[in-house]
Amino acid sequence: MTTVELMDYDEVLARFDPVLGLEVHVELSTNTKMFCGCPTGFGAEPNTQVCPTCLGLPGSLPVLNGTGVESAIRIGLALHCEIARWCRFARKNYFYPDMPKNFQTSQYDEPIAFNGYLDVTLDDGEIVRVEIERAHMEEDTGKSLHVGGATGRIHGAEHSLLDYNRAGVPLIEIVTKTITGTGARAPEVARAYVTALRDLLRALDVSDVRMDQGSLRCDANVSLMAKDATEFGTRTETKNVNSLRSVERAVRHEMTRQAAILADGGSILQETRHFEEAGGTTRAGRRKETSEDYRYFPEPDLAPIAPSREWVEELRLTLPELPAARRKRIQTEWRLSDLEMRDLVNAGAIDLVAATADAGAPPDEARSWWVSYLSQQANNRAVDLGELPITPAQVAKVIALVAAGTLTNKLAREVVDGVLAGEGEPEQVIESRGLKVVSDDSALYAAVDEALVAQPDVAAKIRDGKLAAAGAIVGAVMKATKGQADAKRVRELVLDRCQA
Repeated sequence: MTTVELMDYDEVLARFDPVLGLEVHVELSTNTKMFCGCPTGFGAEPNTQVCPTCLGLPGSLPVLNGTGVESAIRIGLALHCEIARWCRFARKNYFYPDMPKNFQTSQYDEPIAFNGYLDVTLDDGEIVRVEIERAHMEEDTGKSLHVGGATGRIHGAEHSLLDYNRAGVPLIEIVTKTITGTGARAPEVARAYVTALRDLLRALDVSDVRMDQGSLRCDANVSLMAKDATEFGTRTETKNVNSLRSVERAVRHEMTRQAAILADGGSILQETRHFEEAGGTTRAGRRKETSEDYRYFPEPDLAPIAPSREWVEELRLTLPELPAARRKRIQTEWRLSDLEMRDLVNAGAIDLVAATADAGAPPDEARSWWVSYLSQQANNRAVDLGELPITPAQVAKVIALVAAGTLTNKLAREVVDGVLAGEGEPEQVIESRGLKVVSDDSALYAAVDEALVAQPDVAAKIRDGKLAAAGAIVGAVMKATKGQADAKRVRELVLDRCQA
């Protein structure tokens, strides 16, 4: 395998300025496809959700999905875009086995939404405005499965299988304007933008934005300009990056790879590249086409779209509280400092904490659980916080059980561990693991007496007024009860016995 030369990141920044462009494809959560009535559910048996229209069979004609148009307009409005008074579809011509029509129905020079922006917050609280060039409607392609090779790619595969279930699923492609001036933070800006966009789309309820299932995919365009240059460099496009962390890693890798080539006197090929998750690197795909190569022309089988201003304003009224405004409101209501709010955002915990509070838990305790113990569990499992197999309602129930004295904090963590392990609801875990707090004073007195007899020197110190020594007896009782006693109550009983 050829070793790719990379330049040290600090040297890259000393010699070049990064230039970004991000294209995000969003699969809409409509019940049917963009131009036919086939269902869109994920995970169906291959080639069971197809019809003559999405297979491109002769004589079939498309019919536009009205909900898809509505979702596109709502996305455009949430991104502060202008909504076109008149727009139409075009045919984007290229030939791939997973695209049965040999063209993609898309929008080219007349998108439904254009000229917007999204403000994104970086890890330290700095806000960067990313300008939006356009958000346009199109259809997804099918999916190829390359069998027999070592990498899952076409090169070296013995044969390929094609699943057309995804062909025709509604897509919105959101394209940024050129992003400059981000310097060392370019990779972080890319990740923060896709994160903010994902949160906004989730709030709009237009997509499940599951990057692991391909319903949100990012193409990252990266080029470098020498410090004294006046024109942009040649860009590469890393395709279909499918996690937030990978977006950041892909941009950083391309910066260091391109810089090494340019410093050595080479030139950058305008090409697509694929991100390799294991090593955090990119590898060459195909030479990148220009718009002329796609031979765009207006789609003759679909009428132009002319959304009335009245309809657009009606849709504007359906927009929910958007993430930035919601964060500001929550910070005020929960009286969080900027640092506390930033930690909440960076952990991806706002929605989870809010849902836990809505289920009855005090916000401070809900925040503590999600940002501390549950974040640790997510890190240990290498998953996002929201992917943990525990619901806000279950966390709220655990918090309530602690407040009621049924659980100690230590036992509560064991209950959460049981829920995460798939052992059922919190009450079922308590029952099966025998985790309920020992609250019977007679049983606790017996354990205290046993500990005092076992440690007479400590008992004498307590009787002499050295109350700090009670900690040793409390510890012994907690050990004897397997942590199922209330330490505060045990201490009270220890002092009661020694002062009697």
